[in-house]
Amino acid sequence: MARNKWLAVGGSLSALAALLHVAVVVGGPDWYRFFGAGEAMDREAERGSLYPASVTLAIAAVLGIWSAYAFAGAGLLRRLPLMRRALVAITAVYLLRGLALFPALILRPDLVDSFALWSSLIVLAYGAAYAVGTWKAWPALSARREAAA
Repeated sequence: MARNKWLAVGGSLSALAALLHVAVVVGGPDWYRFFGAGEAMDREAERGSLYPASVTLAIAAVLGIWSAYAFAGAGLLRRLPLMRRALVAITAVYLLRGLALFPALILRPDLVDSFALWSSLIVLAYGAAYAVGTWKAWPALSARREAAA
């Protein structure tokens, strides 16, 4: 499979986000607060609860898997199961999460803080990288094409 710079960028962004989530766990309550995890997560982390770390590490694991799919789609890793479906689903999650900003701005602008604004724009960029990369790689992602090679 030819190299796909869009999926390589998307995979790098997902990997960076995964590492950032791990750093938040290591950084503790102040990091949860700084990165906008919400007051409830801040308080739980301050109390020493395992809940914030568990949720944050689960998110990091998902982002790591998404990164691997992007790298595989880019031709940087071996092919993973259900490549097309996975890349379409990952793209959809990123785009839907990012696009959720716009109805929120119209319906409940009072709930859109700087974290909601910036995180939405960031994941919208992630989704765009995955969308363009998946579209460009689509023919090469066919399981039948790989079986014939």
